[in-house]
Amino acid sequence: MTARADLPAAWLAGGRTECRGAADALFPWFSVTKTAIAAAALKLHETGRLDIEARIPGKPFSMAQLLQHRAGLPDYGALPEYREAVARRAPPWPREELLRRAGAGRLVYPPGQGWRYSNIGYMLAGRIVADAAGGTLAEALRTLVADPLGLETMRLAGAEDFARLHWDADGYDPGWVYHGCLVGTATDAARMMDGILGGGLLRPETLERMQRRHPLGDGIPGRPWTRHGYALGLMSGEVARLGRAVGHSGGGPIGSCAVYRFADLAAPVTVAVFSPGTDEGVPETEAVRLASFRA
Repeated sequence: MTARADLPAAWLAGGRTECRGAADALFPWFSVTKTAIAAAALKLHETGRLDIEARIPGKPFSMAQLLQHRAGLPDYGALPEYREAVARRAPPWPREELLRRAGAGRLVYPPGQGWRYSNIGYMLAGRIVADAAGGTLAEALRTLVADPLGLETMRLAGAEDFARLHWDADGYDPGWVYHGCLVGTATDAARMMDGILGGGLLRPETLERMQRRHPLGDGIPGRPWTRHGYALGLMSGEVARLGRAVGHSGGGPIGSCAVYRFADLAAPVTVAVFSPGTDEGVPETEAVRLASFRA
């Protein structure tokens, strides 16, 4: 396993937090935001403000199905026109235009009878969380996740936040991430995942529900998984010698990241790694290497 000591990283092990690189550097968390949205939805479920198992009014699927990518909604990430517009740094489309271009009015399979990664599903999930919490999604993620876990740098990004990133955003507008893109330090990314999966945020029965995995198969070429699946806002699988790895990867045109908790180790380790490249296998592989070193 090739070391990438040049990649910014943070890890929590044995109650201790360590950081490699500038401790105050801010990074885009991209799809790691899905874990925060799912955790916020589950906090609302615990307080009775949102029933994740009930069918969403006017929709044929539940919040739990949205959070597990099992609602049958399509995605927009592979659309050639989406990729072209992002590449030339065009302004983000209005949401209605995005939904039209992606064919979001048609399900690709009946809810609960398949699996397909869907950023559109998380765009809808974020709106539901915001409505249930009685404010904006940024406010909901702050009050339901960031504040309870003491994450001072975690915030839902606007264009001004991307101007302060460790990497040059090169004119990329975070509005292209339609469910929202969190930014924060590597340390706060690791602390968020550890706080959620280590039992610091959710009740035990809620955490068990969050981690219930839909299996998707064995290894993925170029990535460290030996088995993989998806739970509620969580990529969940196994890696060789370390057992379970639960968390999320993310990426966009300016970088990628991997934030995972390795719970089967004698002393569980949570690692966050950020890479300026777009290959999510790179930070995932480095996260596994760092966890192995601390096992």
